[in-house]
Amino acid sequence: MFCVCQDAEIIVEYRPLEDTVDPSNMLCAGKDSSSVMEWDQCSGERSHQLLETQQSYETEWDMVNAVSFKKKTCTNGDSDHERSRWALAFSVSELRSITVKEEGWTFLTFRLRETSSSLPALHFHQGDQFIHLCVSRSPDDDTCLLVSSPNKALSQSFENLLDDNNFGLVQLLYVTLNCICFQQKFRKDPYVTTLGGFSKVTNYIYDAFRGTEEQHQRPPEEVADVLGEVIPGLEINQQEEPGFEVITRIDLGTRPQVTRREPLSAEDWSKHQDPEGRMTNITHLKQVIFKGGLCHAVRKEAWKFLLGYFPWESTLEERKSLQRAKTDEYFRMKLQWKSVSEEQERRNSKLRDYRSLIEKDVNRTDRTNRFYEGIDNPGLVLLHDILMTYCMYDFDLGYVQGMSDLLSPILYVMENEVDAFWCFVSFMEQMHHNFEEQMQGMKTQLIQLSTLLRLLDLAFWNYLESQDSGYLYFCFRWLLIRFKRELSFQDVLRLWEVMWTGLPCQNFHLLVCCAILDSEKQKIMEENYGFNEILKHINELSMKLDIEEILQKAEGICLQIKSCKDLPQSISAILGFDTEVSGSAPTDYESAPALRPPPRADACSNGHLRETSSHNSCKVAFIS
Repeated sequence: MFCVCQDAEIIVEYRPLEDTVDPSNMLCAGKDSSSVMEWDQCSGERSHQLLETQQSYETEWDMVNAVSFKKKTCTNGDSDHERSRWALAFSVSELRSITVKEEGWTFLTFRLRETSSSLPALHFHQGDQFIHLCVSRSPDDDTCLLVSSPNKALSQSFENLLDDNNFGLVQLLYVTLNCICFQQKFRKDPYVTTLGGFSKVTNYIYDAFRGTEEQHQRPPEEVADVLGEVIPGLEINQQEEPGFEVITRIDLGTRPQVTRREPLSAEDWSKHQDPEGRMTNITHLKQVIFKGGLCHAVRKEAWKFLLGYFPWESTLEERKSLQRAKTDEYFRMKLQWKSVSEEQERRNSKLRDYRSLIEKDVNRTDRTNRFYEGIDNPGLVLLHDILMTYCMYDFDLGYVQGMSDLLSPILYVMENEVDAFWCFVSFMEQMHHNFEEQMQGMKTQLIQLSTLLRLLDLAFWNYLESQDSGYLYFCFRWLLIRFKRELSFQDVLRLWEVMWTGLPCQNFHLLVCCAILDSEKQKIMEENYGFNEILKHINELSMKLDIEEILQKAEGICLQIKSCKDLPQSISAILGFDTEVSGSAPTDYESAPALRPPPRADACSNGHLRETSSHNSCKVAFIS
């Protein structure tokens, strides 16, 4: 849907898009729904050549098959007729009312002045659209917004409209759509609700609240209130913490230069196995993976170890036995939701909501990837079934939007439903706190990231704070789904396997955030970006980041911090350093770089002051 200006009229137009994806050479699931084989879309025949040899015990669960190979056929004429049926176009001046309803999802119905009939209902589930309108709520229907006649106010900026005497009549259509049931939506949809709020609503509302006068900074308590509304439950303590005494300046020293290496090859991986299949020299193996990642041929096996599905010390026979047991356990859980009748599901609103949300998300997850592209792609069926089965595994959490982004790369690598599920379970043990209702994990990570950034670059942090961006909420998406939307698909695979080694410290993903911000700080500060510009700039970094450069810089930051002799205890706690040996040289890396190379031109002290407080405190005091 889009707006165009035509003969001084604003025209709202919607045309369904044609499917331009080439559906040939799709990947599909085997009969047991746990493997992937080639699918010839053109001939409609399946190749009997499995991409992976199946264990015989999986055939016992053929009854749980969830993959349908039936294809929908239609002529071009039928397709064109179906698309034209939902197309619409009208002038904003002709708009009489907008009805907003919630029936499983939020949708709009437009009604024009010259006709009593309504236009087709529209559901904005991806890339929500908005326009500025003067509206008032209908006295007869709370879901209906009456559109006032066009007047001079429509040509004014949104900031001026807020200062108008008719402020009570002015609403932003986007805000109406996303805030009617904000609290109800947040539990099921934190990604869209929160990020949509940050990246779109704040762009228009926040500047308006700041006023049109010359750049005055809002009081910190007001900023905390705004963020508290966008992230429910977020509490920001604006009071000074007692028990801190500033005693000395922290000098982090020069950031060491580090290098990356080539990915671990299949031959090198096999060298780390003994005759019975046990992995050997695990510490060294993790170091090599951290420094270079894995070649793709190794990932299917190596990820099972990195994620904890396979114990590092297990033999090949023990792993086969484990897989048999886990296969039985998985399909028993899958059978639970597969055997629920439609009548039962009508009385189970929670399961019904999970299924509805999963179906929506699966249909828009990585659809440009060959594994998931095209119509009726069985890879999407596997994605759906694993997520539904996870609801049986962890019914308290169930499904929350964003989890499909975490599963997609794992299923792509595993090409096996059962293995992908248990690897996903292991990954969710690390990520679970990101999706809990109170999102305490997200709040903690944002606070920790802010603390690290203040240590590394106080001047930059102060600049962000002066632009009301000190809470780093623009990093929310980075943290929530581990940079899944910021990097190319292959770069996501590289980043995740590096982070799963647990090296070189705890919370390495926070240093990855710091590395990205460090690369962007010059542009942000030199261009004097304000609140909106910072938000826009960070959002536009998606798919433009160099993963190897980021990992190199993040590792250098880690070594720089670790070499500091007077490191605040709070920083050591975040990164998991032993404070007694924090100043010692690293011994965990193959060919570790020297900690004090010749100074570079850009090396300088960060100008921090360190705190002395009780050991129970995890705060750190900074002075500009």
